[in-house]
Amino acid sequence: MQELKNKEAAVVVFSGGQDSTTCLFWALKRYKKVIALSFDYHQKHVKELECAKKICRDHEVEHHIMDMSLLNQLAPNSLTRVDIKVDENAPEEGTPNSFVDGRNLLFLSYAAVFAKQRGITGVSQSDFSGYPDCRDIFIKSLNTTLCLAMNYQFDIITPLMWLDKKETWALADELGAFDIIKNETLTCYNGVIGDGCGHCPSCKLRKKGLDAYLASKN
Repeated sequence: MQELKNKEAAVVVFSGGQDSTTCLFWALKRYKKVIALSFDYHQKHVKELECAKKICRDHEVEHHIMDMSLLNQLAPNSLTRVDIKVDENAPEEGTPNSFVDGRNLLFLSYAAVFAKQRGITGVSQSDFSGYPDCRDIFIKSLNTTLCLAMNYQFDIITPLMWLDKKETWALADELGAFDIIKNETLTCYNGVIGDGCGHCPSCKLRKKGLDAYLASKN
């Protein structure tokens, strides 16, 4: 039964942004049962949760939102504090002030517990975005730790790990989700849906990839 469920169901860590929405539609093509799991950590761009709700509602995906407000208290940064402006450019050294310490560690750990309670062994996460807790080595390490911690076989799947933003847009188009991801997701650190504010690093990266993909089609 466990093996059967492993092949038929997955939990997607779902923010309502470009990458996680691409992962969601990727999972919907491969699993009979997909559950989306979002986290509310009182992020400034909390509109992403409204995007997540709408996408799941429109496509009949079971959706849960977990309260992770403690993370807001533990790791103050530009995504959780109105008095900290998001860096428009990446620093020469260190991580940008939009990096939330421990975010993916906590999100994936909670998602794994959530999945185990439902007999699911596939957990889908997005890509490597330059943050240390998005690196392939971290994901593999945490995967091993979670299996040992709960004596249960998890597979953390990262379909976008080796794709750049241009390739991510191409995958979205291939999945038939291009317009949804372009118009209904929130990637912007300043909380602007769709094309975003155009100034934060996330918007710049998204636009660069989109422009490159559209140019490749011409």
